[in-house]
Amino acid sequence: MKINQLIKFEPILKDKIWGGEKLASLLNKQSKRKDIGESWEISDVEGDTSMVTNGHLKGKNLKELISEFKSDLVGEKIYTHFGDKFPLLIKFIDAKEALSIQLHPNDTLAKERHNSFGKTEMWYVMQADKNANLIVGFQKEVSSEDYIKHLDTKSLLDVLNVDEVQKGDVYFIPTGRVHAIGAGVLLAEIQQTSDITYRIYDWDRPNPDGTFRDLHTEEAIDAIDYSAKDSYKTMYYKKENASSEIVSCQYFTTNVLPIKGEVSINHQEKDSFVIYMCVEGSVIFQYENQTEKLKTGETILVPACIKNIKIIADQASELLEVYIK
Repeated sequence: MKINQLIKFEPILKDKIWGGEKLASLLNKQSKRKDIGESWEISDVEGDTSMVTNGHLKGKNLKELISEFKSDLVGEKIYTHFGDKFPLLIKFIDAKEALSIQLHPNDTLAKERHNSFGKTEMWYVMQADKNANLIVGFQKEVSSEDYIKHLDTKSLLDVLNVDEVQKGDVYFIPTGRVHAIGAGVLLAEIQQTSDITYRIYDWDRPNPDGTFRDLHTEEAIDAIDYSAKDSYKTMYYKKENASSEIVSCQYFTTNVLPIKGEVSINHQEKDSFVIYMCVEGSVIFQYENQTEKLKTGETILVPACIKNIKIIADQASELLEVYIK
């Protein structure tokens, strides 16, 4: 039996020491907590599997869907490569305080040490308070010895690149690149399915019980990319009612799709599921007899076997369109 519906999932909310209230106040996530840092929109991480909230598949989880529908859901090439594992983790993140300075190991190290995928990711800034920033990469190339010296003297910020950010800014974070989301930033994150993070500095910040989160100093040394770039921000262009590529790598491709009015979309050339994240406004998805509304901060999955959809926006709205080439 073919899968014959667009799929919405229940967000999985994560309280974090650095989390805040924007996911509830700006993205309408249902929580009274004041420390919600992440909303996992589509997840196949062990112990955090997304649950369907709409249509005749309501109540099934993502693992069950892949097991039942296989390549109809994810695409032939993806199913051949990943089997019953969904390859991407889709999130919204609210940093009321700065996240730890961290990096992620590549596929080889992650497999060897954690039996996991590595974690290449990207950020799309949805809202940023005045002077809010992101830490991405080094200002100039450093040696591992220099890095350790700055870590020991708590002067790591002296060699890291800090960018003030605003709505619409995009950053690609390959494995090994040191990074941190600064206080006051709300963003969409697309990443490989992995929860492996090497935390290298956490601002000497205690947990509520007075303990401190683990640091991964030794593991990080041979996982870090010590090189530097002139600029880490991704430049891209937008065109109304057309998909424009922002980031493309072996793990995912992300386009930006500004919409006003009605757009018919054909995914015939893709052998992949397609995920849409609404980052501004609201839209209506139509497929055969199914209609789904997507508001800012909501996500929908289009199975690989569904090739033609229509998207309608009464007001200027914006989507991120994510798939695997």
